[in-house]
Amino acid sequence: MIARTRLVCTLGPASATPRLVRALVEAGTSIFRINFSHGTPEDHARSVGLVRDVEEATGNALAVLADLPGPKVRLGRMDPDPFRFVPHQRFSLRAGEAGPDGTSTTYPQLAEDLREGDRVLLADGAVELTVAGVAGGVVDLTCVRGGVVRSGQGVNVPAERLSLPAVTERDREGLARALEMGVDLVAQSFVRGPHDITELRDLMGDHLVPIVAKIETRPAIEHVEQILNVTDALMVARGDLGVELPMEQIPLLQKDLLRAARAAGRPVIVATQMLESMIRSPRPTRAEATDVANAVLDGADGVMLSGETAIGEYPFEAAATATRIAKTVEARGDEYRAAQPACRHTGEAAAVAHAAASVSGDADVQAITCYTETGRTARLLSAERPGCPIYAFMPDVGLRRANALLWGVTTLPATPPRDTDEMIELMDRGLREHELVRSGDSVVMAASSPAGRTATNMLKIHQVGGPIR
Repeated sequence: MIARTRLVCTLGPASATPRLVRALVEAGTSIFRINFSHGTPEDHARSVGLVRDVEEATGNALAVLADLPGPKVRLGRMDPDPFRFVPHQRFSLRAGEAGPDGTSTTYPQLAEDLREGDRVLLADGAVELTVAGVAGGVVDLTCVRGGVVRSGQGVNVPAERLSLPAVTERDREGLARALEMGVDLVAQSFVRGPHDITELRDLMGDHLVPIVAKIETRPAIEHVEQILNVTDALMVARGDLGVELPMEQIPLLQKDLLRAARAAGRPVIVATQMLESMIRSPRPTRAEATDVANAVLDGADGVMLSGETAIGEYPFEAAATATRIAKTVEARGDEYRAAQPACRHTGEAAAVAHAAASVSGDADVQAITCYTETGRTARLLSAERPGCPIYAFMPDVGLRRANALLWGVTTLPATPPRDTDEMIELMDRGLREHELVRSGDSVVMAASSPAGRTATNMLKIHQVGGPIR
């Protein structure tokens, strides 16, 4: 059930079993997200082990995405729990212990960062308050819009106000564990600028893995071009973004972000509430189905399910639904696709990828195949959005997993060839052994020649099973 638009599924109590991980793979999942904001280190390690076991059993290259908590402010203990807010109610947030008319937060310096009149949202916008005053380390608030809040839920304040470090101590600990467990991608939460990405990458030392920058703050929107210059991928994290900015702006911001990522040649994931009702229902709403379809039409490399697969009652059904929608739109939606900007990549390799995509438009061409030791050729081909599948042969298993995010790319194992003829032969043989094409089919081959020792410079139309030369 693989679609060209990749499916990212979050593991959690509802899905972290061998049977359900395998079912999610069968439903089209190629990347599994582990949310480091929840669960214990033991839970995280167990989830990684489940994915690796299913990967070995199925032969699919499966990526693990570790989602770091970031500088998220959370409520302390609420009394009673849950706590119901009503309009005009007074409440306070403070450092240290909870008071009689409020509670503490995980960020002791909150009172130093807020000003009278600032808006404060609780539990992803379920409750809205405004700052009535700040004194003695206590933030006095007035409720504007009521609702129910539980202990430990999020506190959203204007991101530009917070003096929290971009990479917290909890992030450092989580990153160290994630690298030790051998994750393939790391998502960085609440990115505000390009320096946040470089700080996290520096902490990786020699063990570099691709970083997915989560765009969920106003400063990130303002600095997205600079962020795209240093990150490996982007995530449109609509949950906190929809709290930070007016809700009516989010649909157009999503389109702007996808367009910018495409122009920069960076993969981009659309996340949050894609099929939210499927947490409790075996079918999505029509609006949710349209939301997934529009993400595909706008050029997303991947869509992500969160609570739907982490805590939902129908994790397999949610994953299968997302895949089914994506496949239908990919097959029948060409005339509705948003116009995409030309990729800014230049040079010989980009020219070869562009030519490969153009040649693949011929009705007789069944696939594009490439051999790559860095993944760059596969990324360039994916950015061109060709009309046929892309099969990328890669010797390194970690690279195959990390590139599972690329739109339209299926990664396959390979042994480094000694020369160009052997490289062509391994791609020909691999396509036939995996039954991806038939003997006599025409495919476009893109690679470097001599194999693995230069930039992509070879383009060849090859008949499968035919002569190598």
